[in-house]
Amino acid sequence: MGGKLRDLRETRKISGRTFASLAGWKSASQVSMIENGQRTISARHVRLWCSICGAPKRRMEELLQEQAAVARMWVPYEQLNRGGLEAAQKSIRQQYEELALARSYQPKVFPGMVQTEAYTRAALTGVIVEQAVETDDPDGEVARAVAERMDRQRLLSRSDARWFFLLEEPVLWYRPYSRDVHREQLRYLLRVRRRPNVFSGIIPVEADRRAVHPEEAFDITDGHLVTVELVSGYLSVTQPAEVALYVAAWNRLWSLAETGEAATRRIRAALARLDGQDGV
Repeated sequence: MGGKLRDLRETRKISGRTFASLAGWKSASQVSMIENGQRTISARHVRLWCSICGAPKRRMEELLQEQAAVARMWVPYEQLNRGGLEAAQKSIRQQYEELALARSYQPKVFPGMVQTEAYTRAALTGVIVEQAVETDDPDGEVARAVAERMDRQRLLSRSDARWFFLLEEPVLWYRPYSRDVHREQLRYLLRVRRRPNVFSGIIPVEADRRAVHPEEAFDITDGHLVTVELVSGYLSVTQPAEVALYVAAWNRLWSLAETGEAATRRIRAALARLDGQDGV
């Protein structure tokens, strides 16, 4: 975004110092900071650059649309959780109610839509600490968020939607919570895979990946939205070219997956190991 504003200015051969003077700023450093991405670019900045540089109205509208998309891309967890965990869960409910095709790739944990209540409760209890959620009632906060997540899972029965879940095999073995919680989660995964509109794949640890490396966890909603949960916040990707990169990554990863009975055997093997050893 900053680079595009700089291109506007340089195309009109306006120096940073002259631009600052026209904008009523004391120093050109503010121009440099905005164009180099060191300050958040607002719609006001876009209008200012377009006005001073004499950009056509159509170009200004294009840049304003892009700025709005960029502003929505990144939400820090502090902002997402400001209204509490339940509100954060509800904030994404609509996209699950309206989607026709959901694709979820997970290299570390079970996807939220196929988590058991106990697994979800343990995960969200960790979120309270990891994301420093401010609350006077952590138990109640978690309980309400778990209830919302469990209610959302009823959408898996939508006949007009298809749900694809792709897991790296280590997800079956990682045990961040108790043995009982993990055992129940594996058994639930076996059950939910029987739904006619739910499709799941497991990428074996011994797969010949041929440079298809594990990626960060991501979800693709239809063909227009990719969401990524990172350590510090929630990323939403909507630019078509960027969404296409994630779709291509999904296709590469899915090509490595075992499905059907082969995937079932992987899950049962994880269950057998869990029941036969002290640790996973």
